[in-house]
Amino acid sequence: MIKAELESILGTDSVLCRRPLSQYTSFKVGGPAEYLVLPGDYSQVTQIIAFCAENSIQWHVLGRGTNLLVSDNGFPGVVIVLGDNLAAVRVAGGRIVAQAGASLPRVSAIALVNSLAGLEFANGIPGSVGGAVVMNAGAYGGEMKDVLLRVLAVNSRGELSTFGPKEMELGYRSSVFQSNGHVVLEAELELVPGDAGTIQEKMNEFNRRRREKQPLDKASAGSTFKRPTGHFAGQLIESCNLRGMVLGGAAVSEKHCGFIINANQATAQDIYDLIRKVQEEVRKKHNVLLVPEVKIWGEFQ
Repeated sequence: MIKAELESILGTDSVLCRRPLSQYTSFKVGGPAEYLVLPGDYSQVTQIIAFCAENSIQWHVLGRGTNLLVSDNGFPGVVIVLGDNLAAVRVAGGRIVAQAGASLPRVSAIALVNSLAGLEFANGIPGSVGGAVVMNAGAYGGEMKDVLLRVLAVNSRGELSTFGPKEMELGYRSSVFQSNGHVVLEAELELVPGDAGTIQEKMNEFNRRRREKQPLDKASAGSTFKRPTGHFAGQLIESCNLRGMVLGGAAVSEKHCGFIINANQATAQDIYDLIRKVQEEVRKKHNVLLVPEVKIWGEFQ
């Protein structure tokens, strides 16, 4: 019944059953989604969400999977993919309107081509626009809060709403979308005219620093933990002598202690257990609770 209803909304080619989520996450782990769906427009997204809500079916939205740990057991519901299927970008003067599935590097590259400054920080962040809004993603002194003008989102009843900067309640790696049940569909960014050469130089410098300090050649979900007030997560972890610690196939990166990586065919449980171990050791030594920046789906032991 569920499959048939989803196919009536999307067509048979856009409803995938038991698809491994390891194929959709940068950690390269995760069991199957009971149903994985690929909507082609906003109307289909709203219909799917409304159908799930009306029938008490669990559902999640998956962007580019770069900030996500999915259980080895997978997800027993509907996973709505907002990736290349909803990734249109258009430029209007000093503004860029991007669908939720557009990648941040692509949007920042479009800003560069149009000599628009303000998104240089985002060029090396591999996530989607939607995920970046939800997390208020940022780096090197910039964050989405600095450029966000408007967001189009849909609630759990399939109703569309527009949010301005104040309504988004953007803070450090947080927004109202983490708690209000809305799904980001589109974001309008307000940038400023700049010199393309200067914009490119800033992007190059930020990316050089990333390559120098981060394990970009390893499967990870970026920074594993949020920055605790008054501290840096990586420094706290290193002070506990956890650099390079291995648990199953997961490891604390030798290059940057703030990153947990899939070092050798890790399971999601390996990564989860290492996250908990790091939290435990840091709490014991420093009385600081490290809060995961990575989103965690499903059941773990």
